Amino acid sequence: MKIFQFAVLLHPTDKQQEEGGTTTLIVPVTTILAPDQNGAVLQAGRSIPEVHLDKLDRIEVAVRPF
Repeated sequence: MKIFQFAVLLHPTDKQQEEGGTTTLIVPVTTILAPDQNGAVLQAGRSIPEVHLDKLDRIEVAVRPF
């Protein structure tokens, strides 16, 4: 197993951005153990709160090895 960190961001729509909306951190930086990068991305995806699952086109999952 290897150490990874991830965070999940929610980007505003174009209309929200015009009105001053900014990108929001919906899952703070989290440290996990995973066998590889794909496993880390899978765990990060599972951490997305249910209230945001209808906005997946605006969600960014950032993963990096530690």
